[in-house]
Amino acid sequence: MAKRDYYEILEIQKNASEDEIKKAYRKMAIKYHPDKNPGDKAAEEKFKEAAEAYEVLSNPEKRQRYNQFGHAGVGGASGGGGFNGGGMDMDDIFSQFGDIFGGAFGFGGGGGGSRGGRRVNRGTNLRVKVKLTLAEIANGVEKKIKVAKHVSCKTCGGSGAKNGQYETCRVCNGTGVHTRVQQTILGAMQTQTTCNACGGEGRIVKDKCGTCHGDGIVREDEVISINIPAGVADGMQLSMSGKGNAAPRGGINGDLLIVIEEETHPDLKREGNHLIYSLSISFPKAALGTSVEVPTVDGRVKIKIDPGTQSGKVLRLKGKGLPDINSYGKGDLLVEISVYTPTNLSSDEKKIIEKLLESKNFEPNPNKKEKGFFDRMKEYFD
Repeated sequence: MAKRDYYEILEIQKNASEDEIKKAYRKMAIKYHPDKNPGDKAAEEKFKEAAEAYEVLSNPEKRQRYNQFGHAGVGGASGGGGFNGGGMDMDDIFSQFGDIFGGAFGFGGGGGGSRGGRRVNRGTNLRVKVKLTLAEIANGVEKKIKVAKHVSCKTCGGSGAKNGQYETCRVCNGTGVHTRVQQTILGAMQTQTTCNACGGEGRIVKDKCGTCHGDGIVREDEVISINIPAGVADGMQLSMSGKGNAAPRGGINGDLLIVIEEETHPDLKREGNHLIYSLSISFPKAALGTSVEVPTVDGRVKIKIDPGTQSGKVLRLKGKGLPDINSYGKGDLLVEISVYTPTNLSSDEKKIIEKLLESKNFEPNPNKKEKGFFDRMKEYFD
């Protein structure tokens, strides 16, 4: 099922300001908040959907990629083979956007009574570069990469505690925060700060795990399969939710960010979704016509050169370019022809050419203005 447009979800225009995006998300979050809609699965899904939209549109870099490439640019392409632009669970949402919830709703504050004020740990993101050939970009590809990362400790199950035993923090009484009420001229003002004793977790490891020494994570190599959709571009960043570093003592894993690097093709040059190939032919072949083979991303194809072909002519092979990442069709292969002029002629060759000079057919027409190469190429890109 295709994802809905993020701007449509938050009911805002594409030129919305950061403040408008935040207000729109707050409105949706209040409307579909699980504490306000207990047991309503549809409302919960819309709540998650709004959080996913806000997570992308509130980040200038992610918003730019989304505006340019759609869901695929932020790892949310339908059928993306494992990429997940959202996939956010409720703890993930309340952990990331607690500043927006912050008790302002009046019905559960920062995530409901069951969540309390405890901080949810989050692992850090990982960034890797993946090199792709034009053929891999054209068809999509699965890549397996080895990544050194933090993973959950198998000995303690990621808890950091021997036998999974914790003690409630005595400083904050398990809330994870210190609450302070101060009287001001405006009335009582309440502030909360993270508990220093437990780091906001509300609990302390009783006996530390001998393998991870109480951290709940260890360093290991992991082989990750990445399904890259067709049509990606150099510099594009995709993401795999939850494939980054594991969080200390449980919590939410970070994301794996995949930066695309496009390898240079020996013959083809990319221009958006179009490919350009420069073909050099001899004067006799240009004058008489011929058939030649040209490279594409999927192999070589034969094309016909009409008699009288001029240097600079551009032939268009429709659909032989690269697919659009948002499934808007494919680009073309543009073959730009140049007629080769030999530099070292034998005496016999010179006599033949001198003989041709006697014919007016070999003189250019001064009244016919030929378009330059960039003018001709502009016709294809506009």
